[in-house]
Amino acid sequence: MKIFSGSSNKPLAEKVAKDLNADYSLLDIFVFPDGERRVRVVDRVVGENAVVFQSTSTPPDQNYMELFFILDALKRSGASNVTAVVPYLGYERQDHVFRDGEAVSLEVIIETLERVGADKFVAFDLHSIKVPELFSIPVLHLSALSLFAQKIKNIEGDIVLVSPDMGGIRRIKELSESLGNIPYATIVKNRDLETGKIEDSQLNGEVKGKVAVIVDDMIATGDTTVDAARLLLEKGAEKVFAFATHAVFTKKAHEVLQNSQIEKIWVTDTILVPEEKRFPKLNIISVSEVIAKGLKNF
Repeated sequence: MKIFSGSSNKPLAEKVAKDLNADYSLLDIFVFPDGERRVRVVDRVVGENAVVFQSTSTPPDQNYMELFFILDALKRSGASNVTAVVPYLGYERQDHVFRDGEAVSLEVIIETLERVGADKFVAFDLHSIKVPELFSIPVLHLSALSLFAQKIKNIEGDIVLVSPDMGGIRRIKELSESLGNIPYATIVKNRDLETGKIEDSQLNGEVKGKVAVIVDDMIATGDTTVDAARLLLEKGAEKVFAFATHAVFTKKAHEVLQNSQIEKIWVTDTILVPEEKRFPKLNIISVSEVIAKGLKNF
């Protein structure tokens, strides 16, 4: 097995290669002045199993194009089997038509991945459990919940898990069971389909006098997480902590989160968080061992 990586998250690919004791192979990625990219496979890969890492986070279009070129280059260079490891799958929230006239962007992405050479696909905590059904190639859907459970066990107090939206109920139930069926609550949000902004929120469940732990698949602007924490504290929660697999961190999310009432925030390294977006309340957990274990059996 040979491990390759695009530009978006090389440190994670290097960690997994080390965990697997596999070769971390180099790619020649040249960026022209106009932004176009040229990709060349440096190592010999004829008959080899190749694994390509690329989180398609900001900027998603650039990262996807680079991934497509890498997949194509590996196939043209003779790799027998290519596994695309996309820890964060950009466009995954555009998995169906919300309004008439819209494209199903995720289906376009998946069709392209398969067409240019991906034989297998690996992702982390997808936004919907139905996403793997859109693929025609084998999909390994991994989760950070076991890593979160280890951290939550060390939080003192009477804990209640909280899903910040109805879409996360399956996730929160699974985590609750792994922690001995501790209680959980959910927040029901109404969004404007055009802008995506939250119009109002309601809490289902009891949080008064408890330590609330928000668990989500991603944090983008940070507004949803901070609004959820504010609501929980208004309903009587003593403290609020937050966990999210994907640190998308758009705009000023790092400032929004640091200045919030949330005690601590845990994310994973499915997305590389640059130094300028790290802040004192932030804790980063690596998913490298989970990916390495998954690849061994995939």
